[in-house]
Amino acid sequence: MDFDLVVIGAGPGGYVAAIRAAQLGLKVAIVERDKLGGICLNWGCIPTKALLKSAEAFETLGHLEDYGLRAEKVSFDLDAVVARSRKVAGQLNAGVAFLMKKNKITVIEGEARLEAGAPSPVVRVALKAGGERILKAANVILATGARARTLPDLGLVPDGERVWSYREAMVPDRVPTSLLVVGSGAIGIEFASFYKALGSEVTVIEALPRILPVEDEEVSAAAQKAFEARGIAFRTGASVRRLAPSGKSVELTVEAGGVTEVLKAEVAIVAVGIVGNVEGLGLEALGVTIEKTHVVTDSHGATGVPGLWAIGDLAGPPWLAHKASHEGVHCVEHIAGQKPSGLTAPIPGCTYASPQIASVGLTEAQAKARGLEVKVGRFPLRANGKAIAAGHTEGFIKTVFDAATGALVGAHMIGADVTEMIQGYALAMTLEATEADLFATVFPHPTISEGMHEAALDAFGWALHT
Repeated sequence: MDFDLVVIGAGPGGYVAAIRAAQLGLKVAIVERDKLGGICLNWGCIPTKALLKSAEAFETLGHLEDYGLRAEKVSFDLDAVVARSRKVAGQLNAGVAFLMKKNKITVIEGEARLEAGAPSPVVRVALKAGGERILKAANVILATGARARTLPDLGLVPDGERVWSYREAMVPDRVPTSLLVVGSGAIGIEFASFYKALGSEVTVIEALPRILPVEDEEVSAAAQKAFEARGIAFRTGASVRRLAPSGKSVELTVEAGGVTEVLKAEVAIVAVGIVGNVEGLGLEALGVTIEKTHVVTDSHGATGVPGLWAIGDLAGPPWLAHKASHEGVHCVEHIAGQKPSGLTAPIPGCTYASPQIASVGLTEAQAKARGLEVKVGRFPLRANGKAIAAGHTEGFIKTVFDAATGALVGAHMIGADVTEMIQGYALAMTLEATEADLFATVFPHPTISEGMHEAALDAFGWALHT
């Protein structure tokens, strides 16, 4: 064997798996056809947050008088905003390269394809620099990620001019005067929030009855109300019939409640989900099971083909970078013969719009659907001292407890910086905390996180400040 482990794909799942394997003493190679860090570091999680931070700062400048401050001739430089985002991505790409070198991981740039072999498939790499390299390893982990879904029959295919994917939306040459966003998941909502802050007239189209459909219903409703207050328009329960360029604009035909409507805008962003990168790897010939563009695995990442594993977006939802990293560590520890930790740890989800949304565990509806008798707590941020002082009173925190055991089974937040707080509830759930544990936890004052304590207390009728 050339290596103990070959990882295909250097996104947050692949490179973290490679690092953990190296820490455990395995000889590791990682194959990447584009850039270290994958979509997340280069075109997703990180650079979008840089864009959103610029938008947040610019939006705050428009409300300085609320804080007793003044500024004149406030404006933005779009090229500089985009350049900062790309610089952040470049810095993190270089950081991953450093980590590969530090952990003595062999980095191979090229396109990988699998062929039958023993004890695991052989990896044949068409090198970016030319030529080919064949790698043999005891184990191979697939971490090839996913890409944006397109729907050609409906015209939902980016053309780089009037119809954008997330890539074009992250490096715009202009701020569109009007914008249609097709899809109201986290990606669609974040771009809607960004472009609205910079002055676009934004309309979001969602096929399901409510926006952010994976979130708790109360949070979805509050989010739509908050976004509408900022001037973002929505069409929910709206089926897309056709998106087509029309001169210097686009026309989107949608149908809702039996009524057909044609929406026009300068640009449309397509954010209708993702599909796994399963093509060109030779998976079918190996007998790998693929369902709805994702590789089917067991709870450890095993594909059913000896020595072949799959993690991250390729292996199905939730399509989150931290889920991919967690799966990578778990898979490698299992391969190394250790007892992996955190197999069933809850996975938080975050949307970095304005306001932010964060959640972990079951929604209230999901808990009831599982037959649980629940106790639900809510705490409005308008009753929190730090939120009032900071001028961020929009939103609330919601908890869902199993009434029979007192276990926290879900938590949901909307408001300023809630993405930085949700991990507290995730930790509580991982440690199987009950309401008594949360009641006994001391939260620092004054912080918005005190609302987490109050939301737990409220579920049992003991809230102190409402």
